[in-house]
Amino acid sequence: MRGRTWLGAALVLGAQLRALWLAAAVEVHTAKEVVAVNGTNQRLKCTFSSSSPVSQQLSVSWNFQPEDLSSHEPVFYYLKEPYKPPSGRFKERVTWDGNIERNDVSIIIWNLQPSDNGTFTCQVTNWPDVYGTIGEVRLRVVQKVNFSEIHFLAVAIGSASVLMIIVVIVVIICRQHRRKARDKRQEAADTE
Repeated sequence: MRGRTWLGAALVLGAQLRALWLAAAVEVHTAKEVVAVNGTNQRLKCTFSSSSPVSQQLSVSWNFQPEDLSSHEPVFYYLKEPYKPPSGRFKERVTWDGNIERNDVSIIIWNLQPSDNGTFTCQVTNWPDVYGTIGEVRLRVVQKVNFSEIHFLAVAIGSASVLMIIVVIVVIICRQHRRKARDKRQEAADTE
């Protein structure tokens, strides 16, 4: 009877451990939306948590889905070391900015353009955690407002001029107020 109890307990424990093993997964965390200025560089942050320690088999895939919903494009891949894409719109415009020891698998996109509007996905597998969430970042590239140095200088000079005029007016009003107060005191002294 005792042997059957141990056998039953071992089977139940094995089933529970198997269920926990299957439930273990990688969780990926990203910003939901990022807005960047045309022509600038932007870091797309992606971090992860895993129920297993970081393994040598950890892999990271970044992909891009344009706003027009055309086909997905590979952006970046990591397996033991970073791999830039051999072709495509991000060929010379993406660099690794992650730190595996800190569970950071971020990248930087250089020289953003309006054609980069869309959704970037970050997927991490950390064996034996091969399943999990996929992080999504929606990137919006906005046009840069041209505000040249001449415009900045004109605004600065104009603001300084207005400020000087206000200071001069306040000084004149204060002097006139003092003069009137002095004249009233003098009249009061003369009448006594």
